[in-house]
Amino acid sequence: MTILVALTGWHVDSWVERLQRLLPGRRVVRFGEAYDPAEIIYGVAWKHPPGAFRGLPNLKAIFSLGAGVDHLMGDPDLPDVPIARVVDHDLTNRMSEYVVLHCLMHLRQQRRYDAQQRAHVWEDDRHQPAARDVRVGIMGLGVLGQDAARKLAVMGFDVAGWSRTPKDCPGLKVFTGEAERAAFLARTDILVLLLPLTPETRGIANYALFRGLARDGRLGGPVFINAGRGGLQVEEDILRALDDGTLLAASLDVFETEPLPDSSRFWDHPSVIVTPHNAAMSDPESVVRLVARQIARLEAGEPLEHLVDRQRGY
Repeated sequence: MTILVALTGWHVDSWVERLQRLLPGRRVVRFGEAYDPAEIIYGVAWKHPPGAFRGLPNLKAIFSLGAGVDHLMGDPDLPDVPIARVVDHDLTNRMSEYVVLHCLMHLRQQRRYDAQQRAHVWEDDRHQPAARDVRVGIMGLGVLGQDAARKLAVMGFDVAGWSRTPKDCPGLKVFTGEAERAAFLARTDILVLLLPLTPETRGIANYALFRGLARDGRLGGPVFINAGRGGLQVEEDILRALDDGTLLAASLDVFETEPLPDSSRFWDHPSVIVTPHNAAMSDPESVVRLVARQIARLEAGEPLEHLVDRQRGY
């Protein structure tokens, strides 16, 4: 019984070693080395080479090593087998840390103080609003979005969420679908993007979206935070919105092209905080344990957890 690991951008050997250690008696192989396609029972993927899982007649399931699965859904040769994504408590906590950190940085005007420090200027003549006076809107109410909403509420922020489909989120004001998106944007001072990347959400963060954000907030203008996927945003529209005052500031962890090109204006833009797609890094030990548990469930005749809906793309 063989497990095929198909990864790019990560240290493949370390993942193979961890899987082999937790799943003794199984053979774990890397995509590109010699193996009998008929022996492959499970696939483990992250940004896999297209076609990596083609022609595997006995493949039972594919496990994505991250919360997102857009890297899989874009493969035209993806076989018709169950796909399970990672829902890891540690990854969820890390994402919420990032979201709370950046909401607080914009609330407390940290960019301004960083600039003052570089200029050796001591100046504090601006009133800072309280968290309760700032409205945060989260687009995407999956596990990550709901956890971030709860933790922002603990900090005192006025939090609401928007989802393409109805969600039951006790204690959270939820806006649903296209019909309620304008109302959601109009009450939002800090917009946090945590949507999955699908054909429907690609490019959703565009100039028209930014124009719909609240203009009467206590921060002096809307703030945009994207810790989801780079394909969700239109980067020229972000720059246009920052330059003309439609947006006050942005925190960007993801980009249309990664690594972010040296020529990108984001690097030096005074209103942008850039981070290198590290908002919520998967912990290898934790993720491999989850994969091993999923395999055990499947072999015990139990259903897989966190299955991907292929129609929705997440």
